[in-house]
Amino acid sequence: MSPPRQADPPAADFEPCIAAAQSKAEIQSLLSGARRGDRQSIGALLTQYRNYLMLLATTQIQRRLQPRVSPSDVVQETMLRAHRHFGQFHGHSERELLGWLREILVSSLARFVEQHLLAAKRDIRREVSMDRLGADLEQSTHFAASIVSGCQTPQAQAQNREEAVALADLLAQLPEHYREVLVLRNIQGLSFEEVAGRLDRSIGATRMLWLRGIEKLRSAYRREKQHGS
Repeated sequence: MSPPRQADPPAADFEPCIAAAQSKAEIQSLLSGARRGDRQSIGALLTQYRNYLMLLATTQIQRRLQPRVSPSDVVQETMLRAHRHFGQFHGHSERELLGWLREILVSSLARFVEQHLLAAKRDIRREVSMDRLGADLEQSTHFAASIVSGCQTPQAQAQNREEAVALADLLAQLPEHYREVLVLRNIQGLSFEEVAGRLDRSIGATRMLWLRGIEKLRSAYRREKQHGS
C-alpha cells in the first residue's frame, strides 16, 4: 500500500504579492498618476510587479549564490530604488516600465553579488543576463496560452496585462515545488533529465510533478477568471 500523499507545503519562500491584480486600464491609470508624481500611485503601481521581479531574481540567482544572496532582498532593494527614482522613468506603457524595472533589478543584483562574493573586479552584469531572461518570460506566452486552454477572445486578450506579469502572478500562487519545476522546464527550457538532476528526483517523478504543476496552474487561472467575472 502506498503511503498517504502529503499536503502541499506552503509557498512562503517566494513571498507572493498580496495585492489584487489590476486590469490594463487600471494599470494605465496608476501609471498616469505615478508619472504626475503621486507617491501613493507609485507605490500601488510598483506593488503589481513584485511577483514578476521575484520570479526574475529567483530564476537568475544561481544555486551557488544562495543563501548568500536572497531574491527577496534584491527585489526589496529594487522596489525601493524604483520608488525613490521614479521621476527618472520617462516611458508611457507597461512594457516600457517593465524594461526600466529590469534595469534596476540588474543593477541591484549585481551590487548584491559584488558585496557578498567580493568580486568587484568582475563585470557581474555580463553574467546577470536579466534582459535575456525578461525576453524569455515574454516569449513564454505560448506556455501561458496552453495552460489557460486558449479560451480568450481577441478582444479579451487586448485587455490583458503583459503576459509575463500575469504568468508570474499565477506562479506565485503555487507551492514552491510546483513553481520550481514549471520555471525550470517551461521558462528556463531545461530537459526533464536536467530538471530531475536539479530537483534530485527521478525523471519519472519529475514528469509527474510537472503534470501536477500544470494542473495547479490551470486551477489558479480558473480561480482568477472566476474572481474577475
